[in-house]
Amino acid sequence: MQYEFDDDPARIDRDAVWHWLSTEAYWGRWRTRADVEAQLDSAWRVVAAYHRETGALVGFARAISDGVGFAYLADVFVVAAHRGHGLGKGLVSLMIDEGPGPHFRWTLFTSDAHGLYRQFGFAEPDRTALVRPAAPL
Repeated sequence: MQYEFDDDPARIDRDAVWHWLSTEAYWGRWRTRADVEAQLDSAWRVVAAYHRETGALVGFARAISDGVGFAYLADVFVVAAHRGHGLGKGLVSLMIDEGPGPHFRWTLFTSDAHGLYRQFGFAEPDRTALVRPAAPL
């Protein structure tokens, strides 16, 4: 396997995360570098995929949590040149099933990759869920 997964926050290449989120992410390009840094600093958990040969960060996911029963999955991405190798599935598996929160109630927002997330039990909200949309910037 030419990729490895790691949940060591000290290993995260913040420049690579910032670059992808600020140029490719459809969901949050309005964030400043300081915003992204603050999100990384306060994350409950971060996981990443790395290319073994180069050590480059090629995939990433971040979560916030109360550490007891609820977590929010955010900023999941795989660099385009490395898609098709199961990295998205590996990132979500490491974050949700192999980490300290497999029994948590997880939530996320996405406009794509529903098939990926359904493999991990994500489904449309039930009658107990309410969401307040973000106010316009």
